[in-house]
Amino acid sequence: MAISPASPEPAYAENSSLTGQTLPSWIESQPYQLWTVTSGDELKLMGYYLPARIPTTRTVILAHGYSSQALEMGEFARFYGEKLGYNVLLPDARGHGISEGGYTGFGWPDRLDYLLWIQEITDKVGPDAQITLHGLSMGGATVMMVSGENLPEQVKVIVEDSGYTSVRDELAYQLKRLYNLPAFPLLPAVSLLTEIKVGYSFSEASSLKQLEKNHTPMLFIHGALDDFVPVEMALQLYEACQAEKKLYLAENSSHGMAFYTDQPAYEAIVEDFISLFMGHSPLD
Repeated sequence: MAISPASPEPAYAENSSLTGQTLPSWIESQPYQLWTVTSGDELKLMGYYLPARIPTTRTVILAHGYSSQALEMGEFARFYGEKLGYNVLLPDARGHGISEGGYTGFGWPDRLDYLLWIQEITDKVGPDAQITLHGLSMGGATVMMVSGENLPEQVKVIVEDSGYTSVRDELAYQLKRLYNLPAFPLLPAVSLLTEIKVGYSFSEASSLKQLEKNHTPMLFIHGALDDFVPVEMALQLYEACQAEKKLYLAENSSHGMAFYTDQPAYEAIVEDFISLFMGHSPLD
């Protein structure tokens, strides 16, 4: 649940290795910079920044999934960095990787953390920065939850992959799916405890409600065979979005696997959509 302790932080080894971790060879070899921001509740959050080979204002911020870490988004980083010529920022979410935090936020407190990362990009890349947000699973929920905030003009487009409608909906679905248990009375009790300990309730942490306030173009991606975050959630999210939007249901793909099931199709759909809203690239 949201208030359970996170896994212990892995030690960080200088340049590109996490002690005891096996990482994709491409991301492992990149000359990234280690960036730091401090959250509103005084957590030290860490991110890996890979500048483009050719200077550009185009930057993507990648949001990883639950119990994952930033560098496990390495293949997405490679797509944006090598094929599209973007700068890439990969933050470790609170309670994940080498970021501080004793609990998992499921995207809700993380939305405010991402406002800090967006500001960090604007400060370092410059006011002409053009930012894409791209999130997977919990990261997909995170970027949707960010979308309802007062985003700066530098954020041009959002890609959400396999995100859920709300923390409450997803936990209720998993209780039924895994244990055949009803949401009541367990979920309200844990939600109340989370509100007391962490400061938010499960029903408050809603991608749907945030999308109703969103004005940023958004691409929705979901596996047609996803039984972890059901496809019905993707359809509800798409319907709730008030901005320019597109939905891609990936055939033969389970949860969070659309990129790996048909990478050429995934990359083409993402590139075509985000190119509508981003300015000139040095690789064009």
